[in-house]
Amino acid sequence: MSGKAGKGAAGRGKSKGGKSVSRSKKAGLQFPVGRVHRYLKNGKYATRVGAGAPVYLAAVLEYLSAEVLELAGNAARDNKKSRIIPRHIQLAVRNDEELNKLLGGVTIAAGGVLPNIHSVLLPKKSKSSEKKAE
Repeated sequence: MSGKAGKGAAGRGKSKGGKSVSRSKKAGLQFPVGRVHRYLKNGKYATRVGAGAPVYLAAVLEYLSAEVLELAGNAARDNKKSRIIPRHIQLAVRNDEELNKLLGGVTIAAGGVLPNIHSVLLPKKSKSSEKKAE
């Protein structure tokens, strides 16, 4: 007798009749790990793709999109809107130092520009207006 008991839940291999669990669910992600893996393989970025690479990449993509969406949602709320439009994404990205650096060479369609008036172009405060204010 080999001394081994029957294969239980702790044994290796797939259990019979059990529901399959996606890699996204295992990693606790919303982004699809399987799809990212397929894109990495079909994109010919490398001859071989490890098992951890798509999980890591999906996690990074999920984090970045969540960050942008949170900041864009704040920008939409500041403008008293309930929907995020490209303008809100533009304001969110350009007002955040790190996202602006990451997306520096990116043009967001219908995003517009940041409101900015050079200080030289602003009207000068005259002495007469300063006296009236006092």
